[in-house]
Amino acid sequence: MAKEKFETKLQSAKKILETLMNPEITLQESVQAYEKGMKELNEAQKMLEDAQIKIKNIKTQQ
Repeated sequence: MAKEKFETKLQSAKKILETLMNPEITLQESVQAYEKGMKELNEAQKMLEDAQIKIKNIKTQQ
């Protein structure tokens, strides 16, 4: 399975936030949504860190 794009991760996190803002969501659903949202954000953060490392490596090779 191919890695998802950074933008896709952010979009997914935004949708999860909208779900969490729903006043009719149950506690169990909100905990599950929170867990999924944090996973998406952590993966997006890792993508950012990887990109920063690549950019730093490119700059040092010049």
